Amino acid sequence: MPTMGGMQDCEALAQIYHETIDSKFDDVEIDMGNVNWFDADLCAPFGAILYSISQQLNNVQLVNLIPHVRNALARNGFLSYYGSEWFTYGFGTTIEYKRFDVKDDRYFAEYIQDKLMRRTEIPNMSDGLRKKFQESIFEIFNNAVIHSGTKHGIFSCGQYFPKRQWLNFTIADLGVGIPWNVRQFQGLHDLAAAEAIDWATSDNNTTKRGSVPGGLGLKLLREFINKNEGEIQIVSDLGYWECSSGPPKLAAMERRFPGTFVRICINTGDTNSYALDSERSNSNIL
Repeated sequence: MPTMGGMQDCEALAQIYHETIDSKFDDVEIDMGNVNWFDADLCAPFGAILYSISQQLNNVQLVNLIPHVRNALARNGFLSYYGSEWFTYGFGTTIEYKRFDVKDDRYFAEYIQDKLMRRTEIPNMSDGLRKKFQESIFEIFNNAVIHSGTKHGIFSCGQYFPKRQWLNFTIADLGVGIPWNVRQFQGLHDLAAAEAIDWATSDNNTTKRGSVPGGLGLKLLREFINKNEGEIQIVSDLGYWECSSGPPKLAAMERRFPGTFVRICINTGDTNSYALDSERSNSNIL
């Protein structure tokens, strides 16, 4: 299956942050004239960055959007935050762009259930696996609430690509980032950002303390994505981590992403059925 976006897209998002970080009480124009394609699920990290710019009392505008990029960003409601029309015809391919406060856990759970889990494109899962899958995604949100220290909230949206048979769902925050948490926990302050992400996504590793739940909620998701031939991407600080059916790819970005985003890419062309081992069906077992 093709990779939807990659480190180059993440570098471009980080560049926007670094070019605007010192702007205050200003009109900030993001020139989109050279953007010929934009994966709409990346509105989550893009929106997080633009929100942080606006919190510095800047007026943020996106300019020179070509028509099909404008349409993609309007159909999920993203452009409605920047004075543009929200298209009511999304062709059924979008998962609404939303910003959640850290106390909005109940609303995020409802959002996952209504906007993601009810989509017919998701490969067939047993009831037990579907519940665990939803809980795993919720744990990513919960991890951002507990560990990131974000003051700007949590951003999420998704996009279905029918021709490519690919469904992306992305969650972003502008907190301290996974590498900072892992370094503090391990006392290894020179640990590379991508290696810190890899540690945090490995079995049984967590920076939780006491009875506070921890981990990224990715163990079951990774197992599913591996069998599904999908993909998971995580970007945090200078770290880029990508995992599909083989060993994870780790890389160092040139510019720091100010927080974390997790991108789950599901292969919707998968005709297999999946279930938990405890359910003992004829499905593929997780």
